Amino acid sequence: MSKTIYRHEYDVLLTLLKKHRKATGLTQVECSKALDRPQSFMSDVETGSRRLDIVQLRDLCKVLDIGLTELVAEFERTLEEK
Repeated sequence: MSKTIYRHEYDVLLTLLKKHRKATGLTQVECSKALDRPQSFMSDVETGSRRLDIVQLRDLCKVLDIGLTELVAEFERTLEEK
């Protein structure tokens, strides 16, 4: 089994996170700042060079104004469509 960062599913997750960040009108810098992280944090997340654990993902969802369960449901729907 390949590492998750190289799988289609991971690309889908990153795409959803970026979509929701843009929908909130936040820049990567603003989002990183809201999470009290370095400026490059969101860039690293969105390019896949930084992985998130479930707690970090939950924190990010709060900043992006989407519930974690909503994000997971959207993730699953998106995977089923492809």
